[in-house]
Amino acid sequence: GPEWKDVQRLLKATKGNSAAALRAKAVLFLLAVYGLRSGEISRLLLSDFDWRSETFTVNHSKRGGAQKYPLQREVGDAILEYIQKARPRCSCRNLFLTLKPPYRAIGGSALWKITSRGMQAVGIRCRRRGPHCLRHACATHLLEQGASLKEIGDLLGHRDFRSTSIYAKV
Repeated sequence: GPEWKDVQRLLKATKGNSAAALRAKAVLFLLAVYGLRSGEISRLLLSDFDWRSETFTVNHSKRGGAQKYPLQREVGDAILEYIQKARPRCSCRNLFLTLKPPYRAIGGSALWKITSRGMQAVGIRCRRRGPHCLRHACATHLLEQGASLKEIGDLLGHRDFRSTSIYAKV
């Protein structure tokens, strides 16, 4: 994955008031800050966010089960801005929707395009440019900050710390 300074550049460079830009900003923050998988982002529902307690719940792809996360201010602000200014009003309860009708949950290919185009726009060069590389960048950053493999594994939704050991190689 990219270096953390490059991820920060990516997040700062994601600007604009179009629906696509506001959606991209919220998605990229969730990918980078929490290391979520594409499927986890696709399945996020509006009801997964508890704005009063500043938390949100993720249903993990591989491990299964739900996990509650504290909602960081910048991430919450990006999501709220998307909901208030860009998210289409429709009966679909998924948080992130397609840009054109019929509105439905955003898919993995759209998440890949958001990530890849954002990285390309700011000149981030790495072997892979999809959402998963931001998961690696998140884990590597936490490891560099002194987090234990167990703490990183818990954040990423791994069953045990051995699944997280791939990041120790970095």
